[in-house]
Formats: sequence, C-alpha cells, structure tokens
Amino acid sequence: MNKVLQATYHDGNLVLDEKLDIALEGKRLTLILVEEPDSPFQSELDLEDRKREFLDWAQGYTAKLPLDYKFNREEAHDR
Repeated sequence: MNKVLQATYHDGNLVLDEKLDIALEGKRLTLILVEEPDSPFQSELDLEDRKREFLDWAQGYTAKLPLDYKFNREEAHDR
C-alpha cells in the first residue's frame, strides 16, 4: 500500500493529520519525508504534482510477488 499523509514534526514526534488504518497495527513502515514548501510562489497544485510524480516513479520499483514466495539467500548467491 502506498499513501501520502500530511504530518507535523513537534518536540521529537511526528504527528499525523489523520489516523492510519488498523490493518497496519504492529507493522513496520518505511517513511519518505518531503518537507512542505514555505514559498508563497509554490501552489498546492505544484505540491500535488510533485507527490503524483514521486508515486509514479516509486511504482516502477514495486513488484507483485505470489503470496507463497519465499526468498532463499543461498540460492540467490549461487547464481
């Protein structure tokens, strides 16, 4: 699952603007932080375009694996 969320960093804590889905409870997540522009010359549309461009780029590095897939390090190193 890919999702773009807004958050504020305050006193050492990242405070999300919305709650995460309960299905993520206990899972480790990878965060990619992109600082919001402070410039009045950048519109919200520019930010949405940048987010969409990043997600399109990241989708190119996403692979769908079968549910029963198991990585075998020994087999990978034998190649």
